[in-house]
Amino acid sequence: MQQRRRKIINNNKIKMIALDLDGTTFNSSAELSERNKEVIEEAIRQGIEVVISTGRAFSSLPDSIKSIHGIKYAITSNGAHIMDLENGKAIHSEYLSESAVRQVAKLSEELDVDLEIFFKGQAYIDEEYYNYIRDNGCSYRNVKYVLWSRKPVRDIKSFMKKNISKIDNINICFHSLDELEAARPKVEAITEATITASFRNNLEVGGPDTSKKNALIRIMDLLNISREELMACGDAPNDIPMLEYAGIGVAMGNAWGGTKDYADYVTETNDEDGVALAIEKFVLKKKK
Repeated sequence: MQQRRRKIINNNKIKMIALDLDGTTFNSSAELSERNKEVIEEAIRQGIEVVISTGRAFSSLPDSIKSIHGIKYAITSNGAHIMDLENGKAIHSEYLSESAVRQVAKLSEELDVDLEIFFKGQAYIDEEYYNYIRDNGCSYRNVKYVLWSRKPVRDIKSFMKKNISKIDNINICFHSLDELEAARPKVEAITEATITASFRNNLEVGGPDTSKKNALIRIMDLLNISREELMACGDAPNDIPMLEYAGIGVAMGNAWGGTKDYADYVTETNDEDGVALAIEKFVLKKKK
C-alpha cells in the first residue's frame, strides 16, 4: 500500500464512502467477502454514509449489497441513475442523446463488436452473443455474472433504435485489446457523449454529463457533504473522476488503465479485502 497525490486528511473528517463494485468491493468471483461486509456495516453504524457507485445496471445489484441495512443510495450505469434503495426508484436520471445513439449504431456497422444496451435499469444483449458466451465462455468477463445480469433480445440493434430516447448507456465490447485500441479514436470521436471503461475489452458510451463523480456531487449536495468529507474506492477508468474529486481517492492494488495515478492511496487488491483495509485505515474510529 502506498500514498499517492496528496497528504491524506484526518480520518475524523470523512462522512461518505463511495464504493465501486466489480474489481473493488467484490472479489474476482464477483462476490462480497465477509470482511468487506462487516467493515462496511461498521462504518454505517458509526454514522458514515455509504454509497454504491457502479457501472452495473440497477437490476444487476445483488442481494448481498441491497440487504446491507443503511445503504440508502446507489449510483448505477456509470452515473446515469441515482437510485433510492429504500423504494427502488430513481431520484435522478440521464440518458444518451439520440444523436449519440445513432453514432454508435453507425459505428457498430463498421466494426466487429458486440453491444450491451442499458435501458430502464436492465442490460440487454443480442441473443446470439448471449448464447455464444453461454456455450463458449468469455476470457475477460465473469460468465456466470454476464448470463445472470444480461437479458437477451433477438436483434440488439433494432432494440437500440426502438428505444433510442431512453438509453442509459451503451457498452461496446471488443474481441481483443488490439481491436479496441484500433477503434478507440473513432469511439472517442462520438459527440454529445462521455467515453469510459470498466472492463479492459469494453468502451462505454454515456451521456455528455454522465459520470459517477457528477452523480456523487448530487447526493453530496442533498446531504450537505463536501468533497473533503468523501472517500471513494475504485479500480477502473470509469472511477477516475470520482477518485480525483474525493478528499481521499483510493485505488485498488488491481487497478488498471492508469487509475492508480489519480489516487491518493493504493490499497490491497479486491481479493485481499482492499476496501475493508482502506475503510479501517482512513474512516473508522478506533474502538476503545
